[in-house]
Amino acid sequence: MSEKNIQLTEDAVVSLREVTKDNLGEILRLRVKPGQEKFVATNATSIAEAHYEEKAWFRAIYADDTPVGFLMLYDDPETTDYFLWRLMIDGRYQGLGFGERAAKLLIDYVRALPGATELMVSYVPEEGNPEPFYTRLGFVHTGEIHDGEKVMKLFFESADSNEETGS
Repeated sequence: MSEKNIQLTEDAVVSLREVTKDNLGEILRLRVKPGQEKFVATNATSIAEAHYEEKAWFRAIYADDTPVGFLMLYDDPETTDYFLWRLMIDGRYQGLGFGERAAKLLIDYVRALPGATELMVSYVPEEGNPEPFYTRLGFVHTGEIHDGEKVMKLFFESADSNEETGS
């Protein structure tokens, strides 16, 4: 079966959708650009891991009605630990802003969870890594290293701090 050649533009509507038996094949066929494989696991690996980790929350990233990526969150409401575990955009659709808009949707989702004060992410510290992308989103380095990856956090302002400052 040949791949559809979909022309998407930057103004496509980005959404996060459940991975189902109907879209699983399309999600599994998404690939990062050559050379980026060391930065993110395949979607097949991620989905398999998610099925064995009850705290995994994962979604397909769509631009209009075209699957363009995948993300996965480690979601532990008991400890309010939220970790952006995976984020990938297919190489064909990189540079169109879909990853940033998907990350912002995820950030809004986490920010709305009870007790959420921060979102963590980590990256492989090699040339071509996504650190500039996460920095643009407001993540800051923690100085921590986890499994050889540098850890960053995005801190959420609480409603209480807004009330205290009158913002």
